[in-house]
Parts: sequence; structure tokens; C-alpha cells
Amino acid sequence: MSIFTEEQAKAILTKVVKLSKANECTAQLEGWIEGNVRYALNSVSTSAIVSDCELTVKVAFGKRVGTAMINEFDDESLVKAVRRAEDLAKLAPENPEFVPAIGKQKYVQSATYSEKTAAITPEYRAQVAADCIMPSKAGKLVAAGFFTDGQRFFATANSNGNFAYQTSTDVDFTCTVRTDDGTGSGWVARNVIDVAQFDAKREIRTAIDKAKASVDAKALEPGKYTVILEPAATAGLMGFMMRGFDAREADEGRSFLTKKGGGNRIGEKVFDERVTLYADPADPIAAVVPWDDDGLPRERTPIITKGKIDYLHYSRYWAKLKGKKAVGQPRNLIMIGGDKSTMDLVKSTKKGVLVTRTWYIRMVDPQTVLLTGLTRDGTFYVENGEIKYPIKNFRFNESPIIMLNNIEEIGKPERVSSNESNYIMMIPPLKIRDFTFTSLSDAV
Repeated sequence: MSIFTEEQAKAILTKVVKLSKANECTAQLEGWIEGNVRYALNSVSTSAIVSDCELTVKVAFGKRVGTAMINEFDDESLVKAVRRAEDLAKLAPENPEFVPAIGKQKYVQSATYSEKTAAITPEYRAQVAADCIMPSKAGKLVAAGFFTDGQRFFATANSNGNFAYQTSTDVDFTCTVRTDDGTGSGWVARNVIDVAQFDAKREIRTAIDKAKASVDAKALEPGKYTVILEPAATAGLMGFMMRGFDAREADEGRSFLTKKGGGNRIGEKVFDERVTLYADPADPIAAVVPWDDDGLPRERTPIITKGKIDYLHYSRYWAKLKGKKAVGQPRNLIMIGGDKSTMDLVKSTKKGVLVTRTWYIRMVDPQTVLLTGLTRDGTFYVENGEIKYPIKNFRFNESPIIMLNNIEEIGKPERVSSNESNYIMMIPPLKIRDFTFTSLSDAV
């Protein structure tokens, strides 16, 4: 059994906490069932259902901490896990940054679960693959993709009386479609909580259309261009930028948000005044579990407001040291936008480049968040409000800090899952001036 009810989870966690002889004990349960189907060369290659449940026991004797994990839940196994954690704690050196377990907390309600997603069957997954493969075959194209659906539960309890339980579901879909000669490539991705919001037949048209449109790409000279970045293209860059929003890194001089002369840049205007970004665990489209790994409640948190830095993440230790309040680390990011689509931004562009997505992103300089990476799966030249022709992919060297100071237009936010940062994002398409392309890439 991988998904426990709240009553079942609470019974196990309460038993574990009572078994501990340490000064404090925190126990966490996480279980999941994940189904998937993978296809390539217009054929299904793998299909699976994976399930498991893990118990993590963390105890402390003073400042000595020990942790043990187990996936068996009979009484003997629970005792073994608690004693193992205690034995490790007694052997461990004191942690100078130890912070005691949190007290009893209150968490906001967040709608992270969908019955329809939890009820997805192997037949549904097979149909998703068929809905992508069949039109690709009919168009003499080749599809390769991955569809996953999952349901999870999270539960936590400690010796200070805190307890929380939450269930969640998600659907994640990506598909690349290429021409049979390999000269054209298109891509699409979707991430939702409720599978009722997903339609494979509709989504695959995006990848098919881009694959056909990207054939016979022409070469443009590298340089600075006005770009229209689709939400997926922006999300990877934003994920890297958010790594710098840590108070300790900024205070210790290791972040672009370090203030000259010491300290951090909270309260300073760093971005274009049209940039407003916040986190909210209860967002109706991008809802997340309302506590972080430490059990701290996630709250609606302004991060950037009209270009000004409002938030840096304080760990519980760093917050105590600096006299600040620690709040749960955000798991989602919502950027305020307008009501224009990507194509609306194209229509208002005299000359520019449309980028479907950015890929293989790497950090060049953490102090400026200078990133390098490649465009991929559909890059197009835009002139007088129209897509004129496909162009070869570029390598870029650009900082999202500079990018978010060179905004010309902001579109309507869309839900995007960022693998680079593990955030769920609501990100709009952006039109950016002077985006730096440094060289051509022959890859499609």
C-alpha cells in the first residue's frame, strides 16, 4: 500500500514519535503511485506503474542529529528505524547550526488533488500515446514523448505536537515531433493538476505545426536581437535566477543580491518596474503543498514588486541569527502579466526572433547570473508582425537580470513546470530587447 489515508498516516507517525527516547523526534511519511508511458520513433517503448512509501525519522539529542529511512511499517520495523536514528545521533558531532523542531503550525488550504487524475488508467495513457503517434505518422513525421501521472500523499508529525497531511496529483507531458529527414523539429509540454484540463489531440498539434514550419532553417548572424520568449523558454532562466534569492548567500557575498559594502538588497529596485513575482501555495492554477521540508507554513509571499526585491529566503538558523521571521520556502512562482498571447507579441514585433524553448542551460557567473544555453525545437525569424521563416538554433549568453530590465511587452501567464528549479511557475511570454546570441548551433 502506497497511499495512506490521513487517519492511517497519523497513526503511524504518532507511534513513531512515541517510540523515540531522544530529546525530540520528527517523522515524515511520503507515498506515491506514478504511471507513465514513453514512446519514440512512433512506437510505444515502455509503460509502467511505480509505487512506494517512505518513512523518514529524524531525532536529536541536544545538537546531535540522526536520520533513518525505511519503507516497512510493521511495529518491529518502526522500532528498528527509530533506534537506528537514535544510534546515529549519538555518534554524530554536534551541529553548530542546529534549530529545534517547529511547534504546532497552521497551514492554508491548497487544492493540490484531482480525483480524475488519480483515476487515470493504463488505457488512458495508451490513448495519449496513440493521439500523438497517429497524426504524426499521417503527416510523415516522427513523434517521441513521455506522459506521466501521479498521486502522492505527504504527512509529518513531531514531538512538539505538529501534524499535517496533504494529497496531491499531477500530470506531466512532453512531446517532440520531427520530420522524417530530421531537418524540422517541434515541441510541446503541459503540466496540470487535473487531467480534465489536458487534451493530447490539441497539444500535439503545436508540436506538429512547429516541426513542419521549422524545415529548411536559414542561418542568421549571431548578435543582439529582440526576442519573443514562450513561457517554457523563460522558465528555465527564471529557475536559475531564483537560486540567488537566499538571504545567507546574499549576506555572505555569494549572490547577485549581495549589497555593495555588505548585507543584501531587500528593498532595492533591481528589475523593470513591470516585473512583479510572488509565491502563493493556494493559487488556484499552481497550488502546492502548504509547507516546506522543515514543516514551515508556506504563505502568499511577495518576492519582487514592481521591480523591487521584497523577499529572500531565510533558513530557520539564519533567521534566528539575523532576527528575522522564517517562512516556508516557496514551491511555486507566479509572475503578473497581461492578456496577450505569444502570437500577439509576434504581431507587434517589427524584427525579432521567436524562441520555443531554451535548453542545456548552464551557469557561467553566479554573481551576475550569466547563463549560457541553446534554443531548440522551433526558432523563427519575425518581421513586420509575421513569422517569416525558420532559423538555425543559437547559443545564447544572457543574464535573466539583464533580460528582466529589457522588457518590451508581457503576455498572459501560463502554467509551466521547471525541471531546472523544481518550481511550478505561472510565467507569461515575454518580448525582450537586446537578447544576446553568441553563435549558431546546427542541432535542430
